[in-house]
Amino acid sequence: MLLSCTQSLNSVIAPGSLRKVHHIALNVKDMQASRYFYGTILGLHELTGDEVPATLVELVASGKVANFITPDGTILDLFGEPELSPPDPNPEKTFTRAYHLAFDIDPQLFDRAVTVIRENKIAIAHGPVTRPTGRGVYFYDPDGFMIEIRCDPDVH
Repeated sequence: MLLSCTQSLNSVIAPGSLRKVHHIALNVKDMQASRYFYGTILGLHELTGDEVPATLVELVASGKVANFITPDGTILDLFGEPELSPPDPNPEKTFTRAYHLAFDIDPQLFDRAVTVIRENKIAIAHGPVTRPTGRGVYFYDPDGFMIEIRCDPDVH
């Protein structure tokens, strides 16, 4: 049970102790579709051979796990769950505590990314939008998990 803000804490993790996000894990229904989406369409590097963490070699070899690395070094683990079904077939009505996974892109490449999404007939949930904080487009991976590609404002 989480303590309320008014309760005193006996111990805490010291600020600065958590160094970075180690990995993000997603359950996916169709491993091949998800590998194509993250590796080919989004262009993330899939770990193979000696790049695969020793703890995951057997799972990767059996096709139950695929590992990708994001440009900032965060590992994205895909875990195959063929029986996985969303709570609702409409991804906009799906309940999850995670809202979306956002990737940053150079502002000069943003429009090309939107074109790639459209050319691959990937459903766009929202956008492209332009805000004071930059531009973004929201779309779904093969399992209905929302992905965002965003960029900071293009200032010259």
